[in-house]
Amino acid sequence: MSVVKSSLPEADLKLVGEALQGSLVDLLDLSLVAKQVHWNIVGPRFRSVHLQLDEVVTTARNHSDTVAERAAAIGVTPDGRAGTVAAQSAIGTVADGWIKDTDAVRTLVDGLSAVIVRMRERIRVTDQPDPVTQDILIGLTADLEKHHWMFQAESA
Repeated sequence: MSVVKSSLPEADLKLVGEALQGSLVDLLDLSLVAKQVHWNIVGPRFRSVHLQLDEVVTTARNHSDTVAERAAAIGVTPDGRAGTVAAQSAIGTVADGWIKDTDAVRTLVDGLSAVIVRMRERIRVTDQPDPVTQDILIGLTADLEKHHWMFQAESA
């Protein structure tokens, strides 16, 4: 049952819905990974990386809400349940226990890289069927790439 109807043709709606759902999953997991690392980081660069991680969390959470609301607006029910996120995310797992600051930076570089690759593919496939969704994905990818750059600079 769908109470919200889309003006997109069914095939386009399916493609765009998958792009939005995948984006939601990746953003939710990115926020969880960054928070887990944030809580457990240790080392000489603790404070600067700790604060930088919160910026990633804020970015991911804000964009996840935008993505979920876009999905709902076009009649696709967003699924941010823990099981869905765990099953579909592109981000690797975070080790238990304390995380050395250099490992924390590497975790974020790798996680952001995985998400960005998938976001760029979603940007590509939403070009024709839904430029509105594509625009949302372009903006959030730009923000993720800025974080990616900053974490890479941390490890230089």
